[in-house]
Amino acid sequence: MTERLYYADSKMKLFKARVTSCEKINDGWAVTLDRTAFFPEGGGQAGDSGYIGDAFVRDTQEKAGKVVHYVNQALDVGAEYDCAIDWELRLRRMQNHSGEHILSGLVHKKYGYNNIGFHMGKDAVTIDFDGEISWEELMRVEHEANRIVAENRRIITSFPPEEELNTLEYRSKLELTENVRIVEIEGVDICACCAPHVASTAEIGIIKILDSERRRRGGEGVRITMLCGLDAYENAAVIQNNNTEISMLLSARRNETAAAVRRLAEERDRLKARTAELSRSLALCRAEAISPTEGNICIFDSTLDEPALRLLVNEAVKKCGGVAAVFSGSDDAGFRYIIGSRSVDLRKAAKEINGAISGRGGGSPEMIQGNCTACTATIQNFLSNFSF
Repeated sequence: MTERLYYADSKMKLFKARVTSCEKINDGWAVTLDRTAFFPEGGGQAGDSGYIGDAFVRDTQEKAGKVVHYVNQALDVGAEYDCAIDWELRLRRMQNHSGEHILSGLVHKKYGYNNIGFHMGKDAVTIDFDGEISWEELMRVEHEANRIVAENRRIITSFPPEEELNTLEYRSKLELTENVRIVEIEGVDICACCAPHVASTAEIGIIKILDSERRRRGGEGVRITMLCGLDAYENAAVIQNNNTEISMLLSARRNETAAAVRRLAEERDRLKARTAELSRSLALCRAEAISPTEGNICIFDSTLDEPALRLLVNEAVKKCGGVAAVFSGSDDAGFRYIIGSRSVDLRKAAKEINGAISGRGGGSPEMIQGNCTACTATIQNFLSNFSF
């Protein structure tokens, strides 16, 4: 039986251990040790990585009650090796996991909701709760969680005897009956958990909720995305750098960028409305200048928006006996087309039209639209000489 050193000391970075087995597997070797500080994946926390001698440990898993280290080279059975876990990665995971316990404990105490899903990913941590929590409520929970961090409360782990365990009220996703490890954050939470944690709340550093959304499966509830500790700090640094750049681009103070963006969005909306108005007026002017014909009308345009292009087609249809077609784009980038007619069933003619102009599209008997890659000369030649 492997001695699990991470239970006694979650901050152990270096240790010596003897190899008890080494088996070849498809992509490396599976190794067991007589003692280990490598945590095997469990409780929502991924398995540790690091080194056993010169062998790189890419993952640690628990298989049939054994702690299995997956390494990239064979190790001698019976030999003792210096071992080192990837401490930076372990620390970040412990900060995130301990912060999750605080948030989940507070949500459970305040609202009675349970943590029914926990995933610690590469870029963020997600927690699923079985009840609805508003963003304002989550912000109050976050504030209280960070107060608890600042108060440097102890985080205590233990394996209570069965008689004591039966008297405890603790959170757990599973029905556990023996060898239950309890993680207690003083005055905040008591939860069954197999993973290593930091020793005090101050070591978490910061708890930050990044996002929340309604759970899409399993009924009512909310999924929150969060980060703690060094991961939260680095995320905040990225956001700060982005905000600094935005403030420079908008010539606004960093704490006033949101207001500046709102003003910019309002101005954009005004300009869009004005542009649409001008585009419509230009379409009507162009339509007025079209000479009536019994044949087809073909117009190329690079300035009108789509509603104005449709208006131009509708007006041009009144002045032709065949089809009225408007093409927006260029020979290099291709064209977006709208074609209308009062006399031609365009739904039936669409295949022939698209074949001639290397296009794709369709619509109703009165109007079709789509894209084409034919050049200007090919399009003009087709519409000038073809009768429907």
